[in-house]
Amino acid sequence: MLSEDKLQKIKEFTSTLSREELIWLNGYIAGQAGALQGALPSSGTPAALNKKITLAYGTETGNSKKLATQLAGIAKKKGIGVKLAGLDQYRFTDLTKEEYFFVVISTQGEGEPPLLAKKFYDQLHEQAVELKKMKFGVLALGDTSYAQFCKTGEDIDARLEALGAHRMLPLKKCDVDYEEDSLHWIDNVATVLQTSVGSVPAIAAPLVEEKKPVGKKHYNGIIVTNINLNDRGSNKETYHVEISTDEDLDYLPGDALGLIPVNSDAAVEEIITLTGVNPDLEIQTAKVKAPVRELLKKHLNILYPLKSTIKQYAAITGYEIPEEVRLSIPDLLKKYPIKAAAAFEEVIKILTPQAPRLYSISSAPGSHGLGEIHITVSKDEYYVEDDKRTGVSSEFFSTHPAGTEFEFFIQKQKHFRLPANDKDVIMIGPGTGIAPFRSFIAERDAQGAEGRNWLFFGEQHFVTDFLYQTELQDYLQTGVLTNLDVAFSRDQKEKIYVQHRMKQRGAELYDWISNGAYMYISGKREPTSKDVEKMLVEIFKEHGNKTEEEAEKYLHQLVEEGRWEKDVY
Repeated sequence: MLSEDKLQKIKEFTSTLSREELIWLNGYIAGQAGALQGALPSSGTPAALNKKITLAYGTETGNSKKLATQLAGIAKKKGIGVKLAGLDQYRFTDLTKEEYFFVVISTQGEGEPPLLAKKFYDQLHEQAVELKKMKFGVLALGDTSYAQFCKTGEDIDARLEALGAHRMLPLKKCDVDYEEDSLHWIDNVATVLQTSVGSVPAIAAPLVEEKKPVGKKHYNGIIVTNINLNDRGSNKETYHVEISTDEDLDYLPGDALGLIPVNSDAAVEEIITLTGVNPDLEIQTAKVKAPVRELLKKHLNILYPLKSTIKQYAAITGYEIPEEVRLSIPDLLKKYPIKAAAAFEEVIKILTPQAPRLYSISSAPGSHGLGEIHITVSKDEYYVEDDKRTGVSSEFFSTHPAGTEFEFFIQKQKHFRLPANDKDVIMIGPGTGIAPFRSFIAERDAQGAEGRNWLFFGEQHFVTDFLYQTELQDYLQTGVLTNLDVAFSRDQKEKIYVQHRMKQRGAELYDWISNGAYMYISGKREPTSKDVEKMLVEIFKEHGNKTEEEAEKYLHQLVEEGRWEKDVY
């Protein structure tokens, strides 16, 4: 037993430690005790590493599966037995039998689970199973440009704990550049497995320190061309923006341009007026310390606060704000006014950082050069109580003319890539989904790729909304495009979409796919992407003589082979 004095000192010391440091300290102390007893395992391999874990993944685009497979290989080299399991095939009744259960899962759209993992996700939240024997950890993949960053991973992590499971590692949330973080995570899995049993090395290895990311390279660009691609009378505004820079750009077809938007002066001044806050007062937020005006202008999300932010706003201000309320900070201040400037200073501290907006690059380095980059931007308009608003980034690109300077970065894609030049390519890109395929086609043309190219494009009206019409028809005439199928939904009584054109060309489409073609889709996840996948299943059934189950399995096989890639939002 420890003396009261020693126990107090330990309590004081450990109260300052993080969870990761406590886990390391636990292993260190156990290791010291083992050394005193001469308790090293004779094989030199920690007993914990003979344990078998289940590494389950939930994926929609294939990233989580590829990553889980890679991590499983690394774990096995460390002496950890691994059962790799897709959550689409996982038997939920096995969950109560799991001792070590680790999950790699992505988040789709507005905080939704991957389609292939939805059944497991629903069962987990609907069934009250007892998981007191389970030890778990979750690696969540997401994209910080979306409000519900890594929400599926957060939900699963919280639910497993609520069902009695013991969290061995804190939830790890990864952005689109997840490689380094995921390698640290699997190393930490090995470390906590070592410290979870009595027989350990003399000094357990500490948790791997995660290096602070150096950040993406930022470029200074200038808009040289900014034109509306839609003709007069269109219901839409879609801007073709060409940007030049003095530096050579490091990008490939399929990558995206990232912009961290700034809020309008009007919105910032409105907040200052409504609250009476001192615009020159310096405040420390989670990521930066700056004067109030600069924080509101450049650093904080004031137009699309998260539900959690609105809940915190309600707690600070004392209002009862219904959960369904989704208002901007200026609108919140008008409907639920701040009673003192000091209260708004607290609100500033709970605002989330401004998330970058990503736009698929529509130029190609082989065709347009490395000092130039193009994007295709749809003006995003919405209503708040009959008041018309414009998205912060699309407003920037739709209102700033040639000569405007701004900063941007390149967001690399991991899997949305062109195949070898001799492979056939099928591209499905309605609306601004055309952007990456303009890049694909231009690059294939510049490389002299011998593989065939087939594009499906859709919009509302042929006359006003046929984006890049002249370019695409030229590619068709010169043979760069083997097929070009278009669907203009509002040009006839019954709406026609790209999936209907796919059905009409089903036999040839199936022939291309069965002979090794790579398929890509870009655009809105709801409903386009899901509707296209349903149509593919129908095509596989009709022209491949497959049952529903066989057709769905064939589509899943294409995902596994990297021949069905998605860039959807």
